[in-house]
Amino acid sequence: MKTLLVVLNLLLVFQAQAQDDASRSVFVELGGPSLVYSFNYDFRFDKGHLEAWGMRVGAGGYKINEESLFTLPVQVTRILGKNKNYFEVGAGFTFINYSDTYTGYTDPYNPVTERKVTSKDYDFILEIGKTPSIIGTLNIGYRRIPEDGGFTYRVNVTPLFNGNGFWPIFAGVGLGYAF
Repeated sequence: MKTLLVVLNLLLVFQAQAQDDASRSVFVELGGPSLVYSFNYDFRFDKGHLEAWGMRVGAGGYKINEESLFTLPVQVTRILGKNKNYFEVGAGFTFINYSDTYTGYTDPYNPVTERKVTSKDYDFILEIGKTPSIIGTLNIGYRRIPEDGGFTYRVNVTPLFNGNGFWPIFAGVGLGYAF
């Protein structure tokens, strides 16, 4: 809830500072490089040109009972296009930290041996193994950006890779505000 309030406050502040080129945006993404969902900030290195190299940084994850996941996606991106319609490409990494605590038994026939077990192993499409860990991400997609800022959306294919393999088809959908 606190994160949502921070994002809403940022939207109000950024709306007051909106530029004509809408070179920055904040958005919520389902899937994509954060694996689950994330809150993100995207900006162009050259604020005067929307069709320029830029960067996106986000944070996402969840906590359900004793299981928690934190992801931090970072990507360098380039957008190309005109008239609100843009092609986006990029590459980066996602930091992953996972923890799950559950009740385990050292002897399955003797319930007296019950104890708490914490696992840091995480597998999501790819075998990731012990966390904290980093996976590589690619980004190929479409982005709609109004010329004067406002509601923006994106749809991307996000291939994932690490030392254990490559997963070419993973996707993300984002909704946000460009300014």
